[in-house]
Amino acid sequence: MSRQREMIVSDSIRLRQLGVHAYQIPTATPEADGTLHWNSTTLVLVELEAGGKRGIGYTYASEAAATLIECTLKDLVLGRNVMNVPGITNELIRQIRNEGNCGIAMMAVSAIDIALWDLKAKILDVPLFALLGKVRDKILLYGSGGFTTYGKDQLQKQITNWVEMGIRNIKIKVGEHPLKDTERVAIASEAAGKQTGLFVDANGAYTVKQALEKIHEFGQYNVNWFEEPVSSDNLEGLRFVREHADCAVNIAAGEYGYHLPYFREMLAAGAVDILQADATRCGGITGFLKAGYLAEAYHIPFSSHCAPSLHVHAALALPSFHIAEYFFDHTRIESMLFDGFLPVRNGFIAPDPSRPGLGLEFRFRDAAKFKL
Repeated sequence: MSRQREMIVSDSIRLRQLGVHAYQIPTATPEADGTLHWNSTTLVLVELEAGGKRGIGYTYASEAAATLIECTLKDLVLGRNVMNVPGITNELIRQIRNEGNCGIAMMAVSAIDIALWDLKAKILDVPLFALLGKVRDKILLYGSGGFTTYGKDQLQKQITNWVEMGIRNIKIKVGEHPLKDTERVAIASEAAGKQTGLFVDANGAYTVKQALEKIHEFGQYNVNWFEEPVSSDNLEGLRFVREHADCAVNIAAGEYGYHLPYFREMLAAGAVDILQADATRCGGITGFLKAGYLAEAYHIPFSSHCAPSLHVHAALALPSFHIAEYFFDHTRIESMLFDGFLPVRNGFIAPDPSRPGLGLEFRFRDAAKFKL
């Protein structure tokens, strides 16, 4: 019997250490979307040890998530059997009841769940997709950025770079200055070319009537994805926009989902054509898979939000998976701070089957200057 098999059978792979670290990485330039401005991104990283292996997980959240992990969740994880990932995650979710099973608390749980899956696969010495099973070998990407702080030249340069990488769908931010949005979409369309799909994301900035007006204006530029035209809290508004939009325009939302009932309510309301979820928010790999299977049950395409290197393995396992967001901020951070960052090939990414777990290793020395 192999050592790994012996450890599983004897139920002895207990979690021995948990470390949590927070890093604040400045953006390359000031950034904004339809509702927010920012100049840095905070990464909260969890490191777990069991069976002589180390696993990592992370979320893009406030430093408060790291405090919650260190002060509250850590003691609930240590000593548990790493093979029982969903059981550990379910217990963590029960324990954050009084904090609320959303926001910072769920993002903290998400980082731990991701680290658990990475560690389990590393102990078994297999890539995570082999542990989860897969239905495809690679995932399609769309380039995402086009911040409202960008001028014409910067916007065109970013889009041109994506097209040169073979990415054939791109998304820009709209909504901060509604009167300028159609001009920005025209600039993006020209840079992308006729063979590239054009997406827009308002981050909930528009009213229902504004959203319908913009769908009409953007129609001449063949925009076929409109993300959060109104707030994702406004399910009736999303449904109204979806029902009155041109049939070529897909309404997408879900990135702010933290638990399964949220996604069920969104789908039951008929609010979206494409459901999004973010494993760094919705309960890690465990929650992301649940949301993906729910989308499949509703016959709705599923898309990952941000953090492409983190989502790829779980995405391969989901029949409903459609496309992944190749978000500028997160690809920049992941390429700077992680070994195993995946190259884009003809608009797709695929994990390296020779690397166990998520296939990622954090470069602590390189990140030290950003540590909080």
